[in-house]
Amino acid sequence: MYYIQEADKPKKIARLFNIVKLENDKIILPITSQDKELEGEELYKLALKTNKVMNKTNSRKIVLSKMLKKQTSYVNYLYSYNYEIVDGRWLFHILILDVLQYIIKKTKISKKNLEIGILVNDISDIAIYAIKQIIKEYKNVKIVTNHINKFENIEDEILEKYGILISVGNNKRKVISKTNIILNLDFPTELINRYNINPEATVINFNGNVKIKNKRFNGLNINDYEIDWEEADKKFYTRDLYEAIQYKNQPIVELLRKIKRDNIKIKELIAVNTKI
Repeated sequence: MYYIQEADKPKKIARLFNIVKLENDKIILPITSQDKELEGEELYKLALKTNKVMNKTNSRKIVLSKMLKKQTSYVNYLYSYNYEIVDGRWLFHILILDVLQYIIKKTKISKKNLEIGILVNDISDIAIYAIKQIIKEYKNVKIVTNHINKFENIEDEILEKYGILISVGNNKRKVISKTNIILNLDFPTELINRYNINPEATVINFNGNVKIKNKRFNGLNINDYEIDWEEADKKFYTRDLYEAIQYKNQPIVELLRKIKRDNIKIKELIAVNTKI
């Protein structure tokens, strides 16, 4: 795994010839954080030279600095070379309970009035674990999915183990029309906008940016987050740095223990036009 970042003070010759340096596990590009608007051709050359440097290693996993993540063309070029770019999304799913507790505290919603909607189609291990933990803690939970039949076994298990009857449905007009908090695990923009959403709801999108198109929507639409961690580097998003060093195939329970030991906390949730 390599960390790719801009230079503090690149030499003139490095800038002139787009010299990309490899220093231990860091790749330094001959640009600075002041270079806000880079040209497409320059980004292409930087991506090409980054690829040449990376080919000398045996790694396909990279972490980009905050500045470089804003250079969309550069990022897309790297994706075209089939690199895995750490984006913090996997960790976001793992932290779902912390995220939920954080937003409940910040919005001051009482448990008595709380109704949670979980939008999910991909029945992953993380999704199943999150659903079970949320249902144990919060009783008024609705699961919204296009694959209702896939949840039959989960419904039976939760009823048998916890004595809780969960609601699984897909009525686009009613199912989340009164929901306070919507945990969108994997619905894209096109799909979520087919549903009648509570205009005052808090929507948290775990897979990426989602736009709520309903003009009546006046709630919070959260697309990103950041964490607190003592080993942070200001050039990078802390969430990316922490996700990058995790072993994704370990049991979720073990990972959550490690997160607790490392004292990982939600620093902020980033909504459209505001931070919470």
